[in-house]
Amino acid sequence: MDEKRSVRISKYLARHLRHEPERIGITLDAQGWVPVQELLDAAAGGGFPFSRAELEAVVADNDKQRYALVDGRIRANQGHSVSVDLGLPAVEPPTVLFHGTVVRNVAAIRDQGLRPMSRQAVHLSPDRGTAVRVGSRRGKAVVLTVAARSMHEAGHTFRVSANGVWLTERVPPEFLRFPG
Repeated sequence: MDEKRSVRISKYLARHLRHEPERIGITLDAQGWVPVQELLDAAAGGGFPFSRAELEAVVADNDKQRYALVDGRIRANQGHSVSVDLGLPAVEPPTVLFHGTVVRNVAAIRDQGLRPMSRQAVHLSPDRGTAVRVGSRRGKAVVLTVAARSMHEAGHTFRVSANGVWLTERVPPEFLRFPG
């Protein structure tokens, strides 16, 4: 499968496993899973057919490990705007985590902190490099440092997805450090 086709399938999965399953007539269970065959049938019925082999290749080769494929079911590992409970246990975070954004968002973040916006949780990166890549998707990246351990000690809950993305309900401004 060529790279262009792989990216198209990955974007299709993100849209329908994270945000709009109803658009193609699939229903995610409470944990975000859908049977693979149901997804394949819905994709074909909606005019975007792909094979199980292509699906498995996209899941296996995705650099961010966005999807999990287990026992004939598939789900997105995080990033949902639809309500799902990924069943992730609360865990103690490292001392700091990072968040990549762009300059135009910094003033609002200074004022309100990090909020999940249309997603279920705020996404944080375990390293600065990942945060740079995330922030760069929408312009020149600004990397914020999150005092995660201090947040945890203040009663905030953290979870970590299967692909290493840290999730929390919100990050109040007092736990953020801004560059410069």
